[in-house]
Amino acid sequence: MKRIFSWQVILGISLIFLSVVFYIIHYLIFRDARHIFIYLLSDIAFVFFEVFLVTLVLHHLLMYREKQAMLKKLNMVIGAFFGEAGTQLLRIFSAFNPQLSSLAKGLIITQEWTDRNFLRANKYFNTYEYMIDPKKGDLNGLKHFLGEKRDFLLRLLENPNLLEHEAFTNLLWAVFHLTEELNYRVDLNNLAEADLEHLSGDIKRAYRYLICEWLAYIKHLKSDYPYLFSLALRTNPFNPDARVEIK
Repeated sequence: MKRIFSWQVILGISLIFLSVVFYIIHYLIFRDARHIFIYLLSDIAFVFFEVFLVTLVLHHLLMYREKQAMLKKLNMVIGAFFGEAGTQLLRIFSAFNPQLSSLAKGLIITQEWTDRNFLRANKYFNTYEYMIDPKKGDLNGLKHFLGEKRDFLLRLLENPNLLEHEAFTNLLWAVFHLTEELNYRVDLNNLAEADLEHLSGDIKRAYRYLICEWLAYIKHLKSDYPYLFSLALRTNPFNPDARVEIK
């Protein structure tokens, strides 16, 4: 660190010294100090505009483009998550929902959906009052499934780029927390009502994040990968009429 700092100081002093030398040479040749100060003040005045242009405009534009490119790459990771675990988790969580039919109506996506449809659905399901009945679904099956996917989830959490995608990171933490909660319980068939209520809250949290991220991912597919979007429609876990086979 000291070596880098010393190198920068030496370079800075050298550049200032060379600038002074050339101003002196300019004065000795033309004998016009007024001309020197006019252009010196003009250049100094432009520095402020240049700093504004570079740091506050161009820098932010470049950062925005870089972030968008990175988020686009992260969608590959998100796609792997839904292919490996996410879509099946939606089916498993939905089995705990006693009002699934009413919820599913708003999640039957079609080719005609626009960005406005996705935005409206995301807002709606982000504040939706989810109903979870832990006795209605298969807690043991959920525990087994999450246990099988534990290593996969851990590898996703190790990806440092996911820190740039806060919503998906929250989803992973919610699913991983639910995995831990279920793993610590030996007998899921004889849980107290209070404990079942606690697990219901954990499932509800993961379910909400999962649906919102699923909608965002499907929107991304519709915009950039129509062939994957077609497959997503044919495997929609909320559409009882969805079939992978094309007829």
